[in-house]
Amino acid sequence: MEPGGERELLPRRHLPELRHQAAEYYRSNEVPQRLEEALNATFYLRPPDLYGHLANYFSKFSKPPVICKLIGRKVLDGIGRPTLEVEIFCTVKNHEKSICSIVVSSHSEILDNASPEAIDADEKERNDSINRALEWVNGSLNEMLRDLQPADQCKADELLGEYFAKKVEEEKERKAIEKEEQEAAISAPAYVPALSAVTPSGKKKGGKLGKKSSVAEKPISPAEPIEPLLCGSIAIGGLSLAVAKTGATINNIPLYLRLALMKHDQDLPKELTMPLPMVSLLSCGKSSSGKLKLMKEVMLVPPAELTVKQGIERLLEIQKQMVRLLDPVSKGPSVLKRISHLGCLITGCDSLEQPLILLQTACRNLGLELGIDVQLAINCAAHELMDYTKGKYEILTGTLKSPDEMINMYVDLINKYPSIIALIDPLRKEDGQQWSNICNAVGSRCYLIAEDAAKSISKLVEDQNINVPKCSGLIIKYTNQTKISDLTELTRLLEGQRHIAILGSPAGESSDDSLVDLAVGLGARFIKLGGLSRGERVTKYNRLLAIEEELAKNGTLRMSFFLTCFQIERDLAEHACAAQPFLRAFQVMGQITTVV
Repeated sequence: MEPGGERELLPRRHLPELRHQAAEYYRSNEVPQRLEEALNATFYLRPPDLYGHLANYFSKFSKPPVICKLIGRKVLDGIGRPTLEVEIFCTVKNHEKSICSIVVSSHSEILDNASPEAIDADEKERNDSINRALEWVNGSLNEMLRDLQPADQCKADELLGEYFAKKVEEEKERKAIEKEEQEAAISAPAYVPALSAVTPSGKKKGGKLGKKSSVAEKPISPAEPIEPLLCGSIAIGGLSLAVAKTGATINNIPLYLRLALMKHDQDLPKELTMPLPMVSLLSCGKSSSGKLKLMKEVMLVPPAELTVKQGIERLLEIQKQMVRLLDPVSKGPSVLKRISHLGCLITGCDSLEQPLILLQTACRNLGLELGIDVQLAINCAAHELMDYTKGKYEILTGTLKSPDEMINMYVDLINKYPSIIALIDPLRKEDGQQWSNICNAVGSRCYLIAEDAAKSISKLVEDQNINVPKCSGLIIKYTNQTKISDLTELTRLLEGQRHIAILGSPAGESSDDSLVDLAVGLGARFIKLGGLSRGERVTKYNRLLAIEEELAKNGTLRMSFFLTCFQIERDLAEHACAAQPFLRAFQVMGQITTVV
């Protein structure tokens, strides 16, 4: 008999049984009851799109979406280096759908003035890491996260954390076996000629007897080794962020609200505050042509009473004025060719005060005053300036200062320019005692922020200790194996220890704007995105503006009544008794950060 004929006879033979099974199937899923409710409600509403209304009604009873597929891709970041893109597909109402994709910002420990060999080694390591991450995402992680509900961020991060810990142990075992094999291969020590350390004249190599060798005046702590980075770890951070964004998309809420819910244990705050942008304007670091090396980024911070939109408009005017000052003849084009990868103007300066005087002039030309209409922050990047042969920082070409002399220099600078409200990485992390000293010297007037001087996020969460080195706050960068749950825990830890959180973008930025949502949702005090140039950075400023507009439209934007403790200190000096209740009110509101 033809197969088709058998199928035609089968229903007739088993029709009563099939009817019973169908009735039981629909009854067990409450279909008759739901259908009756839907039809009764629809008749009275009589919507113009009948089937659209019914589809919306029944969608409430569909199963929650689950992850069905991950796709990892190698893409390029804002400066042409490879990085990772992750796309998540979910099963939604029996159909496979692409929900979202994210591009992970890459971070490198390589310095701007590194040797060609170091740069080549970094590029190879980066490529190897991305390739390994692709293997994980498209292979074992794909299987591990399948059928997981993206709304369950805690479970996703738990699985990713376990997976990463397993890979770390595997890498340790691999290195141990490799070491044993190398030791076994060495049968005897290499032969060294007895006269190898003697010159042809019979004298030992080295300086003459009695000649004083060039050593540091005071011994400095050697540079700590870079925290080991597991090859492929970028897959962990990328997937955690992608799951968070997928969960937000499925729930039809923006990512920043999802982060706020996670941070506050699903109790959404009635209002959210926008972070103040730290906008890079000038770069006068080691990559610039002048003698000055100390100021890798000179940043502007708009006053808190302005909206983000008003603040950025003001800073754009200052930037235009600065372009005119730097290149008065061509009025801009040649200067605009000198834009760093951070999105700011590269200019050569020959003294510590020259860029600050330029800024004063630019503001004065616009009728603005530094310290009132705009504040300053400086990324010193001191770890890039240490000359280990001399044990001193080279702040200007040929000008060296010991760690203790650096403190005196910063004190003098802040005394002369009180508009500086933040110094980022003023010292290396190894100079622990000097961090304590500078905090005692200027900590009541200026934030002292650790960026490269801070430990990795995973170490900070593990140790539960922010004050190594002693500082006012941290710049948090979402990179490598960092998970969303790590960020929420770290920001709670910072707030609990009265430190400020600054969300910062890495050097290798991408056009992904998720970082801005992280900053708003986690309640960061500041956000450091680089300059107002380069598409991958401007995209984030546009997202910041869009979130502010959205919060204002929804009536959930809390105007930042934030005043730095340094401004309040100046107010107290002028209005001693009258300002006391005002200060106490701000302390109650939790708006003042105690600088330790």
